[in-house]
Amino acid sequence: MNLETRDLAVERLGVLETAALLRELTAGLIAVDDFDEALDALVRTARDAVAGVSWCGFTALRAGEPAGVAASDARLAGLDDLRHGPDSPAMDAIRRRELVLSDRLDREERWPAWTPRARELGVQSVISAPVDVDEQVIGSINLYANAADLLTPGHQLTAMLLAEHAGLLLAAVRDRARRAAQAGELDASMLGDGVIGQAIGVIMTQRGCPAEEALDVLRSAASALGIPLRDVADRLVATVSRPRDN
Repeated sequence: MNLETRDLAVERLGVLETAALLRELTAGLIAVDDFDEALDALVRTARDAVAGVSWCGFTALRAGEPAGVAASDARLAGLDDLRHGPDSPAMDAIRRRELVLSDRLDREERWPAWTPRARELGVQSVISAPVDVDEQVIGSINLYANAADLLTPGHQLTAMLLAEHAGLLLAAVRDRARRAAQAGELDASMLGDGVIGQAIGVIMTQRGCPAEEALDVLRSAASALGIPLRDVADRLVATVSRPRDN
């Protein structure tokens, strides 16, 4: 195998590894509706899937304020936490909206407070890529290696693709969380509604089920009949209220 063929094979392998990483991320986050849980899954998956990366972290900002961190190794969580100081690769990536690389922290001068802490923890090189989640939340995904000159242009491309994909997945997580919260508020208002509340009480009595399950029964009936939920509730209440013939 000549040099050109070998390089092409390595490049193709990198593309396949990145595609596998993005598929694994999608599978892991597609049903999650808790943002912190999603971040934890993201950093663990990235650490395990990207060759040469020893640790992975995520720095999140909400409305310009620190909104949490996630770290594949709890020892390194402080490196992603902006409460320990605003000067870091993650913050540079967020501010500049571009990928930030340091392949030799032993020669790094940009983050005088952050770098010594990182090196003490074994970090020798880092890539931080900005992540746009939605209008309220932005962040940075941070890939750390335990050796200098280990993070290649292939790692930089992977980081950019990972950041883009993670932004879409995390936006979907936050959207699901919002919709779940809104559905909960709607359910609470329905439970207090006159005729719907009465119908729910009837179903709870008949089936011995909790209110939430009774509401789901009403919704299923409304969907199957193709009529509004209130009409189903009206019919049910009218039926049970009708005097029985002796």
